[in-house]
Amino acid sequence: MKLLKLCIFSVAFFSAVGSANGAALINGAGATFPSPLYMRWSSEFQKVRSDVRINYQSIGSGAGIKQFIEKTVDFGATDLPMTDEQLKVANEPVLHIPTVLGAVVLTYNLPALAGKPLRFSSDIVADIYLGKIKKWNDERIAKENPGVVLPDTEVLVVARADGSGTTGIFTDYLSKISAEWKTRVGSATAVKWPVGLKEKGNEGVTGRVKLTEGAIGYVELIYAKNNGLPYASIKNKAGAFVEPSEKAVTAAAAGALKNMPSDFRVSITNADGKESYPISGFTYLLVRKTQVAGEKSQNLLSFLKWAIGDGQMFASALHYAPLPSSLAKKVQAEVAKIRLQ
Repeated sequence: MKLLKLCIFSVAFFSAVGSANGAALINGAGATFPSPLYMRWSSEFQKVRSDVRINYQSIGSGAGIKQFIEKTVDFGATDLPMTDEQLKVANEPVLHIPTVLGAVVLTYNLPALAGKPLRFSSDIVADIYLGKIKKWNDERIAKENPGVVLPDTEVLVVARADGSGTTGIFTDYLSKISAEWKTRVGSATAVKWPVGLKEKGNEGVTGRVKLTEGAIGYVELIYAKNNGLPYASIKNKAGAFVEPSEKAVTAAAAGALKNMPSDFRVSITNADGKESYPISGFTYLLVRKTQVAGEKSQNLLSFLKWAIGDGQMFASALHYAPLPSSLAKKVQAEVAKIRLQ
């Protein structure tokens, strides 16, 4: 299966060279949502600090949180903040460090449309994943897409099999726009999907959609773009159809920035604003507030400061939205609270 070879190669490559050249190794694991950016950061940070290697394993937010709690990695990564219960299990102060913002998109495989983008209202998105819309030429989809000749093809729903922050963002959105979804399925990094196939990682979902005519899946924007797959514009809370983009994700975050909680754990799905893309979210690094004094902790701090500073310049090229400058300053202040002892 041809799945985002670049990202898969990058994980293996940095694991290998990190141990091969004798550089100090910092291990992280978790979300696949920001993996393309974190791979780029690994490469770029080494140009700044040739003595440090960042080894990031793209294994899903749920597994990343688990490894972080079990202390088998130096930092975790998740798109959905840790719950109060997970923080209790961690049994130590944990900092959520926002790194960038991104869009979860609905990507699909319909060759008959020749890549023409579709438009979905929120109820259509919910009912596709509830299994109520079974054919692509369903009259409700047709109504939202006048002039588009939709094929009489079965809808094949694809979802995540692993614990996923991307799933957390997507189901958080669905729970806000569909009372039935909230009651029947709910919001979490892993849920019991009513219908469809299950694949691991953004890579797995993208690969299944790319190989299967009629398939639809939810992935981070860059995975659809890198694989040449179309993705839908989604009707937002204000009633406007919005295409996922850096600008639309930043617009979704605007309201949250006004009342951002001190721990940065916030949801920006189904945000207010005519320009807001409704399935948007922050992604986070999980870091222990108290670190064992030593070279590794100093190197981790150096990486965090670089990522929130100069590292932000690499976000846009990979279709993530960099942190607004006002938020970046607050995040840098949070990083400064990390104590070495």
